[in-house]
Amino acid sequence: MRISLVTAFLVGLVACGGGGGGPDGGAVDAAAAPDAYVPDNIEDFLATVPGLTFEERQTDYPGYRLFVLHYVQPVDHDDPNGRTFVQRIILHHVDRAAPMILYTSGYYLFALDNLSELGTAMGANQVSTEQRFFGQSVPDGLTADDWQYVTIAQAAADHHRIVQALAPYYNGIWLSTGHSKGGMTSIYHRRFYPDDVDATVAYVAPISFGAPDPRYEGFFDTVGTQSCRDALTAIQREALTRFSTLLPMAQAEAQQNGLTFDRAGGQAAAFEGDIAGMNWSFWQYFGQCDSIPATTATDQQVYSFVSTVGGIGIDDDSIGRLQTYYYQAEAQLGYPAAPTTGVDDLLQYQDVTGDYLPAGTSPTYDGAAAMDDVDQWVKNEGERIMFVYGGADPWYAGAFDPGSAADTHLYVVPGGNHGSLIADLPMADREDALDVIERWTGVRPSLPSFFGSWRVRPPMIRVRPPR
Repeated sequence: MRISLVTAFLVGLVACGGGGGGPDGGAVDAAAAPDAYVPDNIEDFLATVPGLTFEERQTDYPGYRLFVLHYVQPVDHDDPNGRTFVQRIILHHVDRAAPMILYTSGYYLFALDNLSELGTAMGANQVSTEQRFFGQSVPDGLTADDWQYVTIAQAAADHHRIVQALAPYYNGIWLSTGHSKGGMTSIYHRRFYPDDVDATVAYVAPISFGAPDPRYEGFFDTVGTQSCRDALTAIQREALTRFSTLLPMAQAEAQQNGLTFDRAGGQAAAFEGDIAGMNWSFWQYFGQCDSIPATTATDQQVYSFVSTVGGIGIDDDSIGRLQTYYYQAEAQLGYPAAPTTGVDDLLQYQDVTGDYLPAGTSPTYDGAAAMDDVDQWVKNEGERIMFVYGGADPWYAGAFDPGSAADTHLYVVPGGNHGSLIADLPMADREDALDVIERWTGVRPSLPSFFGSWRVRPPMIRVRPPR
């Protein structure tokens, strides 16, 4: 498998504890009964939730209070009295009567104090979730056998319990959302628990049907202009031709930052992979064709472009942080096939095998049934879903098909990348999307004062061909 993720935005997060109940492992307590007394003060309420601890932190959002929550979850929801792990959650509280945004990260919590586009624009409360087996949300004594519980159904059950725990207090409108894998996660949650939230807005969320999925390959023959595509291929070839000169630059940068590359099969293989995968990463987050240097550029100019757009190779720490994604992609989610036809003859490390998976695991892809099930649910039973895509984002080639889903809408930002937002849509589409959200929630998002302020990106998925 030769796919990898490189973090586009990393924020150090501090482990939290104290406050509220006391999760010490063991059996998971049941949520409070719906008719139980619910205190009006948010701190008093959180203290009543079984299995929840919390700590208040500072926030830069005026009028908000930020709480870091830790919530005991079953490793296996089919065995609630079995082993547990503690899931980390961020709560931005503004007003009990305001809508609640369930923001699924899809990964670890890559930002502590960050409201989503809709959280900001709607003045909403927001719960941001770290996914099972990412970051700090990992069971103690993790074994290879535990990875069988990293499935879309188990993660959906995590989110279901979070909604059940907080809904007695936030008993108004709930809207789920997420970007990229977080958007995928929001759809999976709706598939298994369609009534947990009132509606879903999924940003740049693909669905893949293979490992790899060939549907993505044709995208690179049509995105942008022919001259831009040719220039990108030319600089990839130039970088690979100068590889013996550029590699020491990458190694010096890695040494300066204390990076190692054992799991990727060495930095040479990892760096070559980043160059080979630049057609994907360029369109995913960059796309400025005038930034591509000419083949006559200096070594430093070529290296600067390659290292900015492609990277210097995925390092051991990044693989460790993101190995849960690799497992999911191989086992159930699938991943795209990305062509390297323009540079294949220059690649030297295609036979190097990386070690991207958790120790002791060797998943067999059985995701076709799971993804087909989600796909059919969206088309035939889904309702009140909004998809937002970037037209120049490679992941758009794997966009969901709404089919005959009720009150479901798909919008595309022309030329948009993997960071596309509702605020980036053409005016007519943007107004239409806001009308839909207002109808769903009773609140019209206020984008003008917000536009351009929320650009924290989820981890960047850079896809490379299988080795």
